[in-house]
Amino acid sequence: MLRFSLLLLNLEEYYFEQHTAHHIQHKGGQNERKIRGSLKICSKSVIFEPDAISQPIIKIPLRDCIKIGKHGENGASRHFAKAKSGEISLSFSQVYFIKEHNIVAPYKIERGKMEYVFELDVSGKVEDVVETLLQLHRASCLDKLGDQTAMITAILQSRLARTSFDKNRFQSVSEELHMECQAEMVTPLVTNPGHVCITDTNLYFQPLNGYPKPVVQITLQDVRRIYKRRHGLMPLGLEVFCTEDDLCSDIYLKFYDPQDRDELYYYIATYLEHHVAERTAESYTLQWQRGHLSNYQYLLHLNNLADRSCNDLSQYPVFPWVISDYCSSELDLSNPGTFRDLSKPIGALNKERLERLLTRYQEMPEPRFMYGSHYSSPGYVLFYLVRIAPEYMLCLQNGRFDNADRMFNSIAETWKNCLDGATDFKELIPEFYGDDVSFLVNSLKLDLGKRQGGQMVDDVELPPWAWSPEDFLQKSKDALESNYVSEHLHEWIDLIFGYKQKGSEAVGAHNVFHPLTYEGGVDLNSIEDPDEKVAMLTQILEFGQTPKQLFVTPHPQRITPKFKSLSQTSSYNASIADSPVSPGEESFEDLTEESKTLAWNNIAKLQLHEQYKIHKEAVTGIAVSCNGSSVFTTSQDSTLKMFSKESKMLQRSISFSNMALSSCLLLPGDATVISSSWDNNVYFYSIAFGRRQDTLMGHDDAVSKICWHDNRLYSASWDSTVKVWSGVPAEMTGTKRHQFDMLAELEHDVGVDTISLNAASTLLVSGTKEGTVNIWDLTAATMLHQIPCHSGTVCDTAFSPDSRHVLSTGEDGCLNVIDVQTGMLISSMTSDKPQRCFIWDGSTVLSGSQSGELLVWDLLGGKLSERIQGHTGAVTCIWMNEQCSSIITGGEDRQIMFWKLQY
Repeated sequence: MLRFSLLLLNLEEYYFEQHTAHHIQHKGGQNERKIRGSLKICSKSVIFEPDAISQPIIKIPLRDCIKIGKHGENGASRHFAKAKSGEISLSFSQVYFIKEHNIVAPYKIERGKMEYVFELDVSGKVEDVVETLLQLHRASCLDKLGDQTAMITAILQSRLARTSFDKNRFQSVSEELHMECQAEMVTPLVTNPGHVCITDTNLYFQPLNGYPKPVVQITLQDVRRIYKRRHGLMPLGLEVFCTEDDLCSDIYLKFYDPQDRDELYYYIATYLEHHVAERTAESYTLQWQRGHLSNYQYLLHLNNLADRSCNDLSQYPVFPWVISDYCSSELDLSNPGTFRDLSKPIGALNKERLERLLTRYQEMPEPRFMYGSHYSSPGYVLFYLVRIAPEYMLCLQNGRFDNADRMFNSIAETWKNCLDGATDFKELIPEFYGDDVSFLVNSLKLDLGKRQGGQMVDDVELPPWAWSPEDFLQKSKDALESNYVSEHLHEWIDLIFGYKQKGSEAVGAHNVFHPLTYEGGVDLNSIEDPDEKVAMLTQILEFGQTPKQLFVTPHPQRITPKFKSLSQTSSYNASIADSPVSPGEESFEDLTEESKTLAWNNIAKLQLHEQYKIHKEAVTGIAVSCNGSSVFTTSQDSTLKMFSKESKMLQRSISFSNMALSSCLLLPGDATVISSSWDNNVYFYSIAFGRRQDTLMGHDDAVSKICWHDNRLYSASWDSTVKVWSGVPAEMTGTKRHQFDMLAELEHDVGVDTISLNAASTLLVSGTKEGTVNIWDLTAATMLHQIPCHSGTVCDTAFSPDSRHVLSTGEDGCLNVIDVQTGMLISSMTSDKPQRCFIWDGSTVLSGSQSGELLVWDLLGGKLSERIQGHTGAVTCIWMNEQCSSIITGGEDRQIMFWKLQY
């Protein structure tokens, strides 16, 4: 049974080697006895672990040693005693006894001068062991902490240099070694040095001391995610996960050289690229907004991306308090009063306390801070977890538990303290929203002390509304996923991971912590004095760290379904059972919604129905009459053509000038077609009269795209403007020339290639030649957001049906999703070729590629789900009917193709 653990070492201490040995008690006396066990040499202590569980583990700090040597020798006779004795003698002034009868309890300390004798099984090793102990003893007796650290590091490095990875540990003889380097395996409060080795199929770590096992092996094929980590403020960490959603990783490594870390990261990342996509914070935001990820999963991903890890207690994942009611017998999740205000940090929830803190802040010299302690630190994490991680608490607090009254005794008490305590601003940890209740229950029957009232510290006291620990966790989870929290979680994300984390926004939000807690708050490399450096690092690690900043603009709000059926907000969960309307009373609108959802769910089953080559150059625009019988197309060959779907015949071909036409649209009533041209004009063609009826000479360069809504025409041009025109009636009758009035001019820095309107025509999105996407408020003719998100031209843009998002595609092959409210880029995917045009329903995209294929993208899953063969040469335009059942594409191959959905 393993009793020894690295947690018995001091913080920042290393375990080097072990030797089978006997502890000889009462040496030479009447009742001399030998206790068999293992003698462990560590960088700051000697530990003896007896085989018998009833005996305590002995820990002797090297700095308390007075004399170390072979037993039975004094200075003079030293050289003669070499041959026989396998005994080592230690004289010291202090010793710890740990885990007697294997019970986890505070360490017992014995003080006073003592001598212990240990006899090694292999007597030939005594010289080396004594030599090592004397060397480590010298290190631990140095005055300065910095010098101690430097000497121990040198001893460790020489040990690592003398050894290498044992290739006999490879899983198979055919494995090819890619790289080998030195690193440390990190677990909470502990690092364990050894050798890392990566082959074409496996990642290995071999600890120098063979503990807890001779080799840790991870099959690359199992790896799902990898993250670079800051460890001790340095870019040296790498964490590997073999699961999608788990809190804990499979291995966390800390390297000695950032280049080693980066090379290993790059090797695994390249390996993964064939298997798993690398994810950014933004790519999860879209999934979360659309309800594809829960609040819990999203927070877990954000923590991960912000360097928070379960293996690093100074950067443990941080979760919010969301419930503020711990007194009621029933928990009412429909009452906003039940919840904590997520727009404020813990320290700002109590107005009186905040006023006192702000007064102090105002009087403080620079650098000023509002809160003297953090919302997440190793001490706080272990405060919550002491019942399942008692040895961690003992390790952190030098063998002692906290005072019984300061323990995690009750949920309500802890919350009250966070509201009223002068220095208590802690948030929660993910365990409060997980499935494992053990951190709330003293199942190990630990003696955690007696409180002032006389009662023993036992299980955590739950609020009245929870009838069991399981019920407490379930209700906490329900609260985290509730509508109220979904609507306000972005406010808390702004504080912890977002734009209110630093700077003037942080001051305004009362969210300013000690400067040492921020990334980049101190440059350790600039500190010359090794003492000061070690002290500073220790302070930072114990104090707690603010997560890496993930967002610098306001975070988008989650889209919460108010009274809509789920099938309308997401193309997932699309079953009629989700609809709140019973089938009998479904309106026609609901039925078209259902059929649209069904169509988009089956979009990959698109089949080519027929194709016609009707132009001499690339097709640039498609418009279809209401009944679907007449198809109008424009082309770079300068013609507008009218094609009859019934007779499959070309019926008309019209030319307005010898310049290319760029797009076309049909006015309601199907009597007039409008075309935009590279000759700077917009042409109105009357179908009934078969002639050009009017010309709008509105621009100084080619008109690239036109849109129409509610008697208004919107025209985009390479002259860097988008213009809004009134006086364009749906019915253009007679021969009278029209008066076009310009209502607004939306100015851009460069030529505009594409525009699109939202369903209500209150917003317009434009894409420029230089890769910028602009979102405009048409009611005020002002720009809301300017997002430079493509390199090269923007090919196409469109709003989602609910106007919450904009999708843009560009020459750079990117598909970008932008949150309309905040202007934040929340998802980006890349394709091998530019996607020239597309249609989408908010979560699924059908795009026309430069390659001629139609591609189906699952934005929420972050993947390309289907490639459909189509044109030879780029797909240049795409049209879909209202019911989403029929699609027409145009291409560089001068063809129009008719597609049908078969399901």
